[in-house]
Amino acid sequence: MFRFYSEKWVQEGEGRVPPHMDGEVSTERIKCFRRIFSNEDERIRANDEFANFSLKSGPFADPDSIGSMYATDPGKWWACFGSNAPLLQRLAFKVFGQPTSSSCCERNWSIYSFIHSCRRNKLTPKRAEDLVFIHNNLRLLSRNSSQYYDEKTNLWDVGGDQFGSMEDVGVLEFANLSLDEPELESVLFDENATTSMEKENEKDSEVEEMS
Repeated sequence: MFRFYSEKWVQEGEGRVPPHMDGEVSTERIKCFRRIFSNEDERIRANDEFANFSLKSGPFADPDSIGSMYATDPGKWWACFGSNAPLLQRLAFKVFGQPTSSSCCERNWSIYSFIHSCRRNKLTPKRAEDLVFIHNNLRLLSRNSSQYYDEKTNLWDVGGDQFGSMEDVGVLEFANLSLDEPELESVLFDENATTSMEKENEKDSEVEEMS
């Protein structure tokens, strides 16, 4: 991310532009600054610091500062050259200090495998994606309830059913899924219930034919 502001990176590929010249990136940055720097005076200062940084002007016009943008570790670069932009420096340290993790993606994958299992493999990809969205957001919404911390939902877990089995699906038993998500459960099992009814009807028809 940081080296995208260096001339060397821009010249490496055709059509590359620095982030501050990209309309979509700039729009999202403005939204981000508005959220992080709620105080208007701070936001004006942050925008001024960003302008100097992106244009390599003012305190960022130093040749060493510009020359080391491409190869230097971003955190170290801000430690060396960011003292004149305290708001951006503080923000950069927060961003670079966050550990990278794929847990959010893995959680969605777990939910997807839980929904689109061997017993529910007739779901279309679009419907499965919609159910993942609903499942995940219902889980987040449940945290706003005081019962989340008192009831079994504080151990809410996503587990996948292996080869159609309902055993060992997670900390919260599969039967208790309806405590928080009756709508989702009805959607998930509607197809299974229909299939069971169809089988029963077929058996009744066979008995009638034999008689």
